[in-house]
Amino acid sequence: MFGRDEKVSPFRLTAVQYILLAIFLLLAYRLWHLQVMQSDSYSSLAEKNRVRNVPILAPRGRILDREGRTIVDNYPSFTALLLRDSSRDLNVDADLIGQGLHMDPKEVRERIRHFAGVPQYQPIYLKDDITPDELAFIEAHKNELPELDTIMAHRRLYPRNGFMAHLLGYVGEVSEDMLNQPEWEFYNPGDVVGKSGVELQYNQILMGKNGSRQVVVNSHGKEMSQLAEIPAVAGKPLKLTVDIDVQIAAEEAIEGKNGAIVAMDPKNGEILAMVSRPTFDPNDFAVRIRRDDWNKLVNDPDKPLLNKAIQAQLAPGSTFKIIMSMAGWQEGIAQALKVHCTGGAFFYGRRFGCWVKTGHGDVDLTKAIYQSCDVFFYTLAEKLGIERIAKYATALGLGEKTGIDLPQEASGVMPSEEWKIRNFKQKWFAGETISVGIGQGAVATTPVQLMRAISAISTDGRMVVPHVANPTDLPADYLPVTHSAEVQNIPIDSGGWNLITDAMGRVLLPEGTAPSAHIPGIDIAGKTGSAQIVSLATRAKHENNEALNQNGWFVGFTPRRNPDIIVCVLFEGGEHGKLAARLATQVIKAYVDKQRRQPTKVASNPKVDVGALWTVPATDDGQNSDKLQGGHFLIDIAKQHAPLAMAAPGLN
Repeated sequence: MFGRDEKVSPFRLTAVQYILLAIFLLLAYRLWHLQVMQSDSYSSLAEKNRVRNVPILAPRGRILDREGRTIVDNYPSFTALLLRDSSRDLNVDADLIGQGLHMDPKEVRERIRHFAGVPQYQPIYLKDDITPDELAFIEAHKNELPELDTIMAHRRLYPRNGFMAHLLGYVGEVSEDMLNQPEWEFYNPGDVVGKSGVELQYNQILMGKNGSRQVVVNSHGKEMSQLAEIPAVAGKPLKLTVDIDVQIAAEEAIEGKNGAIVAMDPKNGEILAMVSRPTFDPNDFAVRIRRDDWNKLVNDPDKPLLNKAIQAQLAPGSTFKIIMSMAGWQEGIAQALKVHCTGGAFFYGRRFGCWVKTGHGDVDLTKAIYQSCDVFFYTLAEKLGIERIAKYATALGLGEKTGIDLPQEASGVMPSEEWKIRNFKQKWFAGETISVGIGQGAVATTPVQLMRAISAISTDGRMVVPHVANPTDLPADYLPVTHSAEVQNIPIDSGGWNLITDAMGRVLLPEGTAPSAHIPGIDIAGKTGSAQIVSLATRAKHENNEALNQNGWFVGFTPRRNPDIIVCVLFEGGEHGKLAARLATQVIKAYVDKQRRQPTKVASNPKVDVGALWTVPATDDGQNSDKLQGGHFLIDIAKQHAPLAMAAPGLN
């Protein structure tokens, strides 16, 4: 035991003093480093914890018809956000967030990874169109999940039942692949952009500019006050050339069938209606389509996402005979050509049959058109040769895109000697020309392409560019160049023009191929067509297989010269062109009745209300819900047309 007078040695005391001094110096340095050297950094972090940037999403512009009636609008909804303006590890909370928002935690983490390269001040758009219980979850977990927030968004509200879906298109979140393309380089993950149709073609006009507001929040993320706001700029409205009344008639005509209908003003190229069947519901894409629903659409053999009006490339059948007639007249061959049809003829050692097995008897050009005699056009094709046929067909736009202002238009095929060598490294055989003469063989057109070609013939060679938006209604600062006002003039002899259009006027009379499509009081000219999709031998082996039925075509217009409207119908599996003609004349009648200011059958239907195109959906108890769930189009496509009776097989 130490004695009372025992003292600490001077050495130990000095050592302790130096240790304490070193500790205080270290603390003083650290304090100086934090307050002076890193003051800006920590001040910025403190500001981020206190001031939060909240985006204000801009609504897309409305889409209107030619008369200014709303077709596509927006509805308000809530979107769940993940804010990344703190040092909190978001992946740790993924399980709880996924449980509350009814999401797979893997999907939450994938969204976090997807936004990893985006600046921290930009939030992650986690889930769109959240339900009331999901909104309540976010509010109830503010303390545990301060990074979870909500924002008001404007979702697309499309007509229901797939009305006009292919022309309008749909929107969706910009993908990683799109962000790597030059035209999308200024967009950010989470941005909702047009993915198809008008929504994609005119995305630059329809998409607004997002705004933001700065708010003061406490440590729990609760908003205390607002500092500043940059308002969002809404997208501009887009006025289409489409007439809703004509569109309704087209939708009603093709209801329950597969194919396409497209109607146009031949004078200026304005598309009045465009329908493709089967269709899809763009409202499924307005939020985020489920993977199962997407797979179902892309794997459907009927291809509901395909806009058949501009993308289906099929043999035009006997409608091609109008182009053959024009080529034959211009070459001075068709005027004097006469054949005796006995139901078929031999060319290059092979027999080619006519669709009327007993034959048409003596046939000239006029009769060949309105009775669609195959033997006449086989003979004309032999005399013209593939190069002259291709010359006139190409001049009328076959084998190339029309330039319509819709994305992903197909170009079709117009064969020639050069085409076959280039694509197949083979020479063209003369026998192949015979099939081309009746729109079979390698010939493939889209409905809009075929309509444009026949339109040019009906207007004495004036070939316009089809378009769905009038360039005069586009904003002055719209950058992409539009060619919709361009006109090509194709030389057509007046004698041939008169004869061909007069003969087309007889197609719907008793002696023609589509008398049942005739409408009293309306001067309609047109041409029917039936096109094989398999060889006759293959079809003979499977006579009861409706999937192998021929496609029915019809291109018709009124009046017969310099028409006001032209309509092209593709009726897949329709077998007979006259059935397609009946669909087309329904559309023409609706247009003419409107022009004459008479109520059409469609317009007088009590189910139709073209003044209001969407309503607030009701909840199960019949009351309007606080949050819109999707588009409700007030136009119920009428299903009142009588079933179309099938006539004798092979009728064009």
